Amino acid sequence: MIAIIPARGGSKGLKGKNIKLLDGKPMIAYTIEAAKKSNKIDRIIVSTDSKEIAEVAIKFGAEVPFIRPVHLASDNALAVDNYIYTIDRLNNENDIQIEQFIVLQPTSPLRSSVNIDEAIEVFETKDADSVISFCKESHPIKWHKNIDNEGLIVSIFEDRTGNRQEESPSYYPNGAIFIFKYSLLKSRKYYSKKSYAYVMNRLNSVDVDVIEDFEYAEFLLNKN
Repeated sequence: MIAIIPARGGSKGLKGKNIKLLDGKPMIAYTIEAAKKSNKIDRIIVSTDSKEIAEVAIKFGAEVPFIRPVHLASDNALAVDNYIYTIDRLNNENDIQIEQFIVLQPTSPLRSSVNIDEAIEVFETKDADSVISFCKESHPIKWHKNIDNEGLIVSIFEDRTGNRQEESPSYYPNGAIFIFKYSLLKSRKYYSKKSYAYVMNRLNSVDVDVIEDFEYAEFLLNKN
């Protein structure tokens, strides 16, 4: 299976995070190395608008066959548009037909090759349209509220009291693994009636967006 690692150069939450040194190694390197160790991935493509990221990616064993267009690297650009562009260009320039692929975001440096292989196994066994990694939420989703501009608490769900143990567990997509049939993604959808979850533990689910996430990931790497 082909792996796409999307890594744009601009980042407002944490500047230069994709190649920021995490425990002495560029953060994107952890995702490239996990993909290389996978038993089910045979090609690793990094999609980036940054020549600096491209150089780092190639150094650690990924391919960067082309630089992402500027319009697909802005803050307003949608990830789905970049995935479609990348697959279409690979198909056209290599005279191939990629029917399924995996997306591994570099902001999930603690996701392992075992996680990757297990998720692909779900995709293959279930003949899924998509498999997306999730993590169990530690608190009931019905506890969540909105807060308006005046600081007032606004209910999202029907207000009720009760113990956490009475609520069914909920799960959130952790951003680490997305596996798609291209036919589904081409319709600009991530989910269908044949979409399955691959559940990961909280430690492997760290998603680096701001400096606190980065420092937590580094703490876990040092601890292990």
